[in-house]
Amino acid sequence: MRGVDDDKRAFKSSVARSTDKSNAGLSWLVLAFVIFNENSTKRTGIEERKNSLMKYIEELEMQISQQEETYKSLSIKLDGLKEKSKNENPGHVHLKEVLETLELQKPLVLNPTSIIVKGEPDEKEQDVVLPVLVFSCNRPDIRRSLDGLLKYRPDAKKFPIIVSQDCAHGATAEVIRSYSSQVTYIQQPDQTEPVVPSGEYKFRGYFKIARHYLWGLSQVFRTFNHSAVIIVEDDLDVAPDFFSYFSSTYQLLCKDPTLWCVSAWNDNGKASLVDIQQGNQLLYRSDFFPGLGWMITRELWDELEPKWPRSYWDDWMRRPEQRKDRACIRPEISRTRTFGKVGVSNGMFFENHLKFIKLNEIPVDFSKINMSRLMQSTYDSDYVQHVYSLPVVSASDVRTNTNLPFDGPVRIAYHTKDAFKRAAKLLGLMNDFKSGVPRTGYRGIVSLFYNGRRVYLAPNSNWKGYDLTWS
Repeated sequence: MRGVDDDKRAFKSSVARSTDKSNAGLSWLVLAFVIFNENSTKRTGIEERKNSLMKYIEELEMQISQQEETYKSLSIKLDGLKEKSKNENPGHVHLKEVLETLELQKPLVLNPTSIIVKGEPDEKEQDVVLPVLVFSCNRPDIRRSLDGLLKYRPDAKKFPIIVSQDCAHGATAEVIRSYSSQVTYIQQPDQTEPVVPSGEYKFRGYFKIARHYLWGLSQVFRTFNHSAVIIVEDDLDVAPDFFSYFSSTYQLLCKDPTLWCVSAWNDNGKASLVDIQQGNQLLYRSDFFPGLGWMITRELWDELEPKWPRSYWDDWMRRPEQRKDRACIRPEISRTRTFGKVGVSNGMFFENHLKFIKLNEIPVDFSKINMSRLMQSTYDSDYVQHVYSLPVVSASDVRTNTNLPFDGPVRIAYHTKDAFKRAAKLLGLMNDFKSGVPRTGYRGIVSLFYNGRRVYLAPNSNWKGYDLTWS
């Protein structure tokens, strides 16, 4: 049959090329050995390296010889397959033999340089160390946060815990020290009162926090020399898959220059607004910097450290000159939850919002999740186009679950800041903006799950982008 003849010719051609490449590889190794031998008098361990290379060449010759025998065997079996194909039976038995032969054949690996010089492995290909930096002050119930981190931490070497304390609060310090070698304890040395502009003295706590963040992050990247960090505060519970989430999104953060952080937090993560049953694997891009459990790289800190603000660091992070059109990754269901009603913000948002945030309870092995769909090029063509392909409905219809076209996802269109605020308030979303970006928004799109339906609050499709001058 013509198909089998073509396959055979292609296979024999491949065999010939493979044999030529194997012989070329052997020739290259011999040349490498000669060069190595001429220069080895200048190196230490000459005899050990030379013997190692000789042994490798011998093993390579044996592998090439074995492969040549395998190729001959395959060629014979393909001839049999051709004969069989002349009958009504297409030669399944012979095809099976060919495949079994291929499975038994080990691949030939040509990497002679690894014998001569062993370089350091690429950090991105190894399990990078991701320290967890816990910022603390005067909260003795930091124990709750630390106990949760230690309970779910899978590997102490990969996820060392560093606790940085400000305030010099004795009771809190005693709690931290009780963990002994389980954590690394550092203390912010500057306990002076910060210089605060006139009229902002009551907000001096925010100045202390910004100063502490500057010092603590500099310690992690400059003193401990880590390449990335997961940042939490002393009033956060973490989900069982907290570490899997950050470990698996780290490579994505490194590969996509349009990302600048990964966050464990969903600002609109109330139980009534997320898909509790099936949404625990869902991840999104967001133009809004979430905080409350987040990861950055040393490269980003190199950029931010010289211009770090004296106060209100989180709002500063959300400004366009810092964000530079970069996004963060955030989950559908939060991997952190705050229990800190009392703090520098005096419980702002806690009673009405924060205490209702749903913490994920069903662990996800994120190492098995395909993260490539979150790369900007893929995400914009899939997610954004999907949103704008949906039927448009009103927020009031979504709330009452009436006059809706079908049971699938829908879109609520808005074209002004006030229209967004009205719809968000009606549905229970946080309706404020920071530097023109709605909380959790990506290109102005805010996703929620309402009455068993996926809903997207999105800018009018005729409106090119959303107004970054909104405040």
